[in-house]
Formats: sequence, structure tokens, C-alpha cells
Amino acid sequence: MINTFDILETIHMIQDECLDIRTTTMGISLLDCADTDIDRACDKIYEKICRKAEKLVETGNDIEKQYGIPIINKRVSVTPIAILAGISGGDPVKYALALEKAANTIGVNFIGGYSALVQKGFSAGDIELINSIPEALAATEHLCSSVNIGTTKAGINMDAVRIMGKQIKKAAELTKDKDCIAAGKLVVFCNAPEDNPFMAGAFHGLSEPDCVINVGVSGPGVVRAAVSKYPDYSINEIAELIKKTAFKITRMGQLVGVEASKRLGVPFGIVDLSLAPTPAVGDSVAHILEEIGLEQCGAAGTTACLAMLNDAVKKGGVMASSSVGGLSGAFIPVSEDAGMINAARSGALSIEKLEAMTAVCSVGLDMIVIPGDTTPEVISGIIADEAAIGMVNGKTTAVRVIPAIGKKIGEELEFGGLLGSGPVMRVNTKSPAKFIERGGRIPAPLHSLKN
Repeated sequence: MINTFDILETIHMIQDECLDIRTTTMGISLLDCADTDIDRACDKIYEKICRKAEKLVETGNDIEKQYGIPIINKRVSVTPIAILAGISGGDPVKYALALEKAANTIGVNFIGGYSALVQKGFSAGDIELINSIPEALAATEHLCSSVNIGTTKAGINMDAVRIMGKQIKKAAELTKDKDCIAAGKLVVFCNAPEDNPFMAGAFHGLSEPDCVINVGVSGPGVVRAAVSKYPDYSINEIAELIKKTAFKITRMGQLVGVEASKRLGVPFGIVDLSLAPTPAVGDSVAHILEEIGLEQCGAAGTTACLAMLNDAVKKGGVMASSSVGGLSGAFIPVSEDAGMINAARSGALSIEKLEAMTAVCSVGLDMIVIPGDTTPEVISGIIADEAAIGMVNGKTTAVRVIPAIGKKIGEELEFGGLLGSGPVMRVNTKSPAKFIERGGRIPAPLHSLKN
């Protein structure tokens, strides 16, 4: 039965509270495109992506018009390219250019999967792809890259951690005339999910079907608006309110995902119910925490508020859909969240506080601008710390930091669009170089032995 109040409430959420579908992401397996000739493999990749995703953007636009639900991004994720590079050999940048060409042809916002999974060591193609990442990202506009360097079951590959510190710095240097944007399209994971629809970390996992539609929803503004109406609620009442709000947001994502699946003739995968902020006013996770009662995000109590928010979002989402996956929770990307940007500018929010917050949120140290003279070893140390949180706690954590080449603390980088802008944040410059240079692998924790 159609409820008029529910319809009007949804319209209000969309028009006034920044509710949207952040992305419909088509995952495409490229395993059948593998070839010992890299040029033939690239031709097959281009053909398959264009064939499978030919109507992805058109379908998203049609659903948007029919239901009045904004769908901000249409994206594609593919099989980790390191696997194909291991079969073909040759310069992996050729794959990057083929993916970029396909993205331009089908009109998507981003294409993810220039990736390697090296949590337990390197296989054929992994090192070659990792070494090519800075050049590949500098040479493309829509391509995103990720490297998984650890899992709870495997431990942390410290050789990969060492290499990725250097690659992040190099990616920033190659695009210093473009606000170091290449580093903003590169993320280093621990426990990377195979069905994540959000960039820059999306790739199409090996256990996924040949083609699938995953949806990422977003509604920080809706949650903040709901909390603002009840200033006298206790914390448990606030948690219940957030849970019910997340239910409504997720149901909308489920609707769009099922409809897109039907129209495109591919299976529906998951709804990622993450609260993904934007720089737009009223669309901030930090502002939710401040509405709950913090003077500013970063104050004492921030981690506790975020833990409650994240848990309530998950509880509400799983009641709304039997296909919840991806990351699902609350994102805290500094440059993409107006409240986080303000907190970083004022000094209320430090990288150390953000690291504590990542123990209870969905991802990790995300879209953080650091001084351009930060050494690769310090970047690797940041990655190792964040991976340790993910490994020990059995959760996904990630690092996406942007060394601002030529800029110092207090200056800013401007990325535009959903990536926003960010102040250069202070980093502890005491060197972890000896630790990082040891290499090897941090063993998996004892509680990983569950069989």
C-alpha cells in the first residue's frame, strides 16, 4: 500500500537533505580477456567493457528520471589487472590506457580495478603493476587504483607497505601541476572487500559473477536532519532514530539496484549503505557528530559518537536489504566532508585522532592532504599503522593520503567535484625508516585461526 507520508518524506530528503544514490557500479570480470599477447588482451578488455556497460549510464539516467532519485555517479569495476598482467607480461600501462578508453566510450565517471592483491606476497604481474601505478594514474583521468597489502588471515606484507609509500609519493609528484590528483585515485587496503562500489577502492573480486550491479547509497544530511529534530533524546534513543533513518535510505538503494539489474539484464549484487559525505553544505558525517553533541568533530567523545553512528547505520541497513555488502557504515574522508574540512582547518582534528576514529568506522585515513616533503617511509608507516588496525580487528581499513608537493601545513589542495578540497595536515615526521626497511611480513593475529 502506497503511503503518501512516506512519498513526501522521501521527496523532502532528496530536495532539502542531500539524499542520493552515490553510485551504481557495474562489476565486470575480465578473466576471459586474458591473453599472452598484451595488445590482444587490451582489445578484448575494451570490447567486453563496452558491450557489458554500453547502457549503464543511460539506464541510470532513466531510473533517475522515473523515480526522481539522484544517481550521482555511474562507475565500472573490473578484475584486478595484475592478474592479467601476470599472464601477458609487457607494460601494464597499456591496460590502463585500454580501461581509460573504455571509460570514455561508455561515459562513466570512474573505472576501478587497476589493482593488485598482495597480502601474502607477490605473484606474476603484481610488482610490475604496482611499479606502473604512478604513471598509469598520471596518464589517465577516470582510472582508479588499489593495492591490498594485508588481511586478518594473512597478516601484513611489509615489503608491499614499503613499496606503496614510494608509489604514493611518486604519483603525487607526477601530477603536482594538477593538485597531486593521482594520489587521490590510489588507495592501500587491509581486508579489501570484493564487492565495494565506491572509488578509489572498487575492484571486481574473483569470487564475483561475470557481471553484477552494486549500489552505493548516501545520506549524511538525512541523518543529521533527523537527529536535529530531537535535541532532548538520550543516546540510545538517538541510536534507534539513526537506525530507522538508515533503513529508509537503504530501501531506496535496494529499489534502484533491483531496477538497474532488471533493465540491464545482469544480477543484482549488493547495497553498500555507507554514509558517504560530500563537500556540499548539509551533507557531512562530521556535522552528524556535532548534532549529537560535540562542539566540533575531533573533540573528546568523537570516536564514541562515530562508533554509535556506524553501528546504528549497519543495523538499520541490514533490516532493509538482504544484500548488504561492500564497506557499509560511515566514511570520514577529510577533503570530501565539509565538517571534516572545517575541523582540520581549525586544528580540532588531527591525523592521530582520525586514526583512532578509523577503528570504529567503515574505511580509514581517507583523502587526507599531507605536507609535500613527507618521506615515503613516513607514508609507509601510516599505511602499516592503519593496516594493523584492520588486521587485528577483522575489518576493512585503508589509506588514501595525498602528499601536497610544494605545499606546507595550512595550505590547501583543490580537487573539485566530490573530491572537494583539503588543508595540509601535520604529520609526525619522526622516522620509521629502519622498521619499514626490514621488510618481511607481520604474521596474522592468533584470533585469525578460526577453523
